[in-house]
Amino acid sequence: MNYTIKEHKFRFAAWASSRAAGTSPLCRFKVNQGIEILLNSGLLDYVDNVELLPEDKSDMDCFHEKMRENIISEAGKLGLDFTHGVAAKLLNMYFKIIFICGGHEVNKKVGYLHPPIDAVLLDSLKINNVGGLKKEWNKSAKIRWSKFTSNDYQNVINNIKLVVKDDKPLWVIENYWQGYQ
Repeated sequence: MNYTIKEHKFRFAAWASSRAAGTSPLCRFKVNQGIEILLNSGLLDYVDNVELLPEDKSDMDCFHEKMRENIISEAGKLGLDFTHGVAAKLLNMYFKIIFICGGHEVNKKVGYLHPPIDAVLLDSLKINNVGGLKKEWNKSAKIRWSKFTSNDYQNVINNIKLVVKDDKPLWVIENYWQGYQ
């Protein structure tokens, strides 16, 4: 048996991200479908391979949009209708596990990664009026993360960038995520 740590990490990250993204009542899918989508999107290559991430912060949003489009395409091949919100949740959870929680949290490029967006985070940002953007958080929460278009999703990320200071990684916004309780 040739079972490597890379495969082990991929399986766990793919399982966890599929569970997190596949439970929306608006887009349910099975774990094995999420794993297939991630595998066919080339995400196994990213395990512990920070070099594949964009060098510049300004390139992350374009990279992320292309990755979401690839995930949406792969989901379509399985008969699934992913929005950018669902694709982003799957991708962001995967990267969170592989890079942020996988020991690369201080890497500059990892700091550019988008945090997972869901109702719990958006509601907390709204309730706490984070960055004085209560109206914006409320607008995004009403749309529902699983219905996000590319523009809806990018608006949330842009607002997070307004709140998180330049010297901090974007994942620090998850201080407001209360889903662990």
